[in-house]
Amino acid sequence: MPPDTAEPEQPTAQSEIEDLRRQLQENQDRLLRSLAEAENVRRRFERTADDRVKYANEALLRDLLPILDNFDRALAAARSSGSSSTVVDGVDLIQRELLRVLERAGLSRYSAVGQRFDPARHEAIARVVSGEAAPDTVVSETGPGYLLHGRVLRPALVAVAAAPDEDAA
Repeated sequence: MPPDTAEPEQPTAQSEIEDLRRQLQENQDRLLRSLAEAENVRRRFERTADDRVKYANEALLRDLLPILDNFDRALAAARSSGSSSTVVDGVDLIQRELLRVLERAGLSRYSAVGQRFDPARHEAIARVVSGEAAPDTVVSETGPGYLLHGRVLRPALVAVAAAPDEDAA
């Protein structure tokens, strides 16, 4: 065999081995990336499923909020009209029990009076010119706000202070 033909075969075999090693490394990298992506998808799915379970009662609880509002109105009317204290006590007891049940489901009630107006937690229904309260401070509340596991279910309905010299349009 001539010496010229033996030399080119060895570098070709070596380069072929290197090429196969590179392909193997690329395939291993792709496999690891695919496994990591599959793990990320699994975790995202679990978080979504957990949130779905956690907030499954949201529509029901939203529908129950007007009932709580009516309890508030009934108690206020009964107290102001001087109705029998047993009626007031009974309605008050029912309201507290309903609130306890809803709290176990993740609902919490919050008051906004005295806080700085936050459009994410408060719905302004009026502006009140006030010399005592700082501007953009909640001065009164028509309806309390409700949170479901820390997320606003219904914002508090509030009146917000405006400075006396502001245009209260």
